[in-house]
Amino acid sequence: MIISIANQKGGVGKTTTAINLSAALALRGKRTLLIDLDPQANSTMSYLDITTLQHSVYDAILDPKIVFADIIRATAQPNLWIAPSRIALAKLEGRLVGELDAHFKLKDRLATVKGQYDAVVIDCPPALGLLTVNALVASTHLLIPIQSSYFALEGTDDLLETIEKVRSRANPDLKILGVVITMHDKRTALARDIRSQIDKVFGKKVFKTVITKSVRLEESPAYKESIFAFAPDSSGATEYYRLCEEVIDRV
Repeated sequence: MIISIANQKGGVGKTTTAINLSAALALRGKRTLLIDLDPQANSTMSYLDITTLQHSVYDAILDPKIVFADIIRATAQPNLWIAPSRIALAKLEGRLVGELDAHFKLKDRLATVKGQYDAVVIDCPPALGLLTVNALVASTHLLIPIQSSYFALEGTDDLLETIEKVRSRANPDLKILGVVITMHDKRTALARDIRSQIDKVFGKKVFKTVITKSVRLEESPAYKESIFAFAPDSSGATEYYRLCEEVIDRV
């Protein structure tokens, strides 16, 4: 399974979900590769010292002489590897404009290593540009994090339209794995209303597991650890482990 985690809205818990879902899959004994496709490189910084990197996903996609396997780094967690990002990735779209196979670059590079892993998780940037389209073309499944907030569903029409465009030609087998509600504060009436709105739009696609607001989840990347290493007894760890189990059941 190759799972893209995408939503063009920023600040919805996308990277937090990528970091901790991949860590949970690794804990379940699955050899897992986390691909950081976001130029902000937050997934990368959550596991590695970015100053030690010689090459990143940017180099592997752009330069055919760089072998994709050579950019992949082991993390401190068993069964978890990462293909790191750097700010240079922001220049990739401009470099690929006009190339006939621009949408297939990541898929082609990933094909050389995907057999070595049970699961691949791709952290997408908060935009529906060429990087996200590359991720969707390369993926078997899409997971959409939606923040439990007033503007939660704003922009989802654009995301669904992009998915249909990708399905129509480049990747007809792409499936929506599900929608996970993040940063949920169950104490507020607004949060409950937003949840019912999301349920109306996505129905059975909404995961039963809801990720609640958590200081521990916000702190863990600063210590270069997943929530399972940083605060294994926290609500965040319990919820992301449950989400992982739902993901495995659905795939």
